[in-house]
Amino acid sequence: MTFRNFLFSISATAILTGCASTSKIDALRPEPDNATPLLYETAASFIDLPVKIKLKDIENQTNKYLTGLIYEDKNIEDDDLQMQIYKQGPIALSNENGRIKTVLPLKVNVKYRIGTKSLGVDLTSIREFNLNGKITLLSNVGLTNWKLTTKTELKDIDWVESPTTTVMGKQIPITYVVNSGIKLYDSKIEKAIDDAIEKSMDFKPNVLDAIEKFSTPIQMSEAYESWLRTVPTEIYTTDAKLEKDAISMEMGLKCTMETFVGKKPEAKFDRNKIVLKPVSKMPDHFTANIAAVSTYADASRIMSQNFANQEYGEGSKKVKVNKVDIWHKSGKMIIALDMTGALNGTIYLAGFPQYNEKTQEIYFDQLDYVLDTKSKLMRTANWLMNGYILKKMQESCRYSIKPNLEEGRKNMMTYLSNYSPMPGVFVNGTVGDINLGKIQLTNQAVIAFVTVNGKIDVKIDGLK
Repeated sequence: MTFRNFLFSISATAILTGCASTSKIDALRPEPDNATPLLYETAASFIDLPVKIKLKDIENQTNKYLTGLIYEDKNIEDDDLQMQIYKQGPIALSNENGRIKTVLPLKVNVKYRIGTKSLGVDLTSIREFNLNGKITLLSNVGLTNWKLTTKTELKDIDWVESPTTTVMGKQIPITYVVNSGIKLYDSKIEKAIDDAIEKSMDFKPNVLDAIEKFSTPIQMSEAYESWLRTVPTEIYTTDAKLEKDAISMEMGLKCTMETFVGKKPEAKFDRNKIVLKPVSKMPDHFTANIAAVSTYADASRIMSQNFANQEYGEGSKKVKVNKVDIWHKSGKMIIALDMTGALNGTIYLAGFPQYNEKTQEIYFDQLDYVLDTKSKLMRTANWLMNGYILKKMQESCRYSIKPNLEEGRKNMMTYLSNYSPMPGVFVNGTVGDINLGKIQLTNQAVIAFVTVNGKIDVKIDGLK
């Protein structure tokens, strides 16, 4: 064989071998970087809390505080009357034209001095009586410094019997004297009612306890290691109103909501700094800014499913994507496609994450080959540089965050479906539209910040 034939034989073999074999690519892997920080503070959220308190609960609490002796007058010298007024039985509260009607069963022990002192001769005597009856009071309702307040007026006195006493042969009804005495001291009785309601309806400890529970970080997803921490900043309230069988008021909570990835954050709530601010009107809905978290591992798994059973290219120049991995690098998403077919190896794409509201999908804009991958493809598989193939790949480089949004909605509903942070307090509500605000990247996940609208209703029924 001549030298010329030998060279021809080698060249032919190389050409045939090149046509029959698969090209390999060994592109340089763009290493992930640390997209710190992992703490994100969202915009302020406003949560409206319409509160209704049953009159029956106020009645029960008031009966606990108002017991036994209500008023005592020990001085008989000033008006010939000494009196002790006792609560005889449970008081009853009802609504009378927007005011609280209080019916108080009472017992009155009366010592009444009759007769005269003349020329040094004492012709007086003291008679003692016990009367049973009830008084009716009406109260206006207000809210002052966290406490339900009332302004009470005595309206009527009704005795079970009207005892009389004989003075100089005449029957004198003692109830007239007692009524005059009670009305003389009606401000004392009214104050006793007001004080009892105020003591029993001090909302501050209960409200702050509930907000403290609300401020405890909630694990939004165990799989994604995501946490939601609520930090209250201000509390608002409208004036209290009596409607039917309940007292209603609007309370509002202004707060920030922070999303953490990884370790559970500490609660961030200082009850000593919370001030109750009065307002005239409050919206009837809440707006919350929260986050839907998708880890890169989860997104990679979903995108791998998108590429299943798909080939890219034509004729003998086709590839399949067997596996997808994504991570963060310099503000972009790196998408690693592990390929087999006419090209074996891994190619790397880079792009910016975007959100499609209609499909609730994250996709990647300006997707292109990483620089080193691009140069290697130009030498080994230039046909993959075709814009059409890249576009077809880009169609599969997307994944839905709908499950994340639904999981966030489901977690919120846990606290809006007859949730009871304490005995006798029940929280219900609805969650409306979920709208995306922005997307940020961490070294572990894509975080989509969303705004959630809804309604919350707080009912106090059976407060102990």
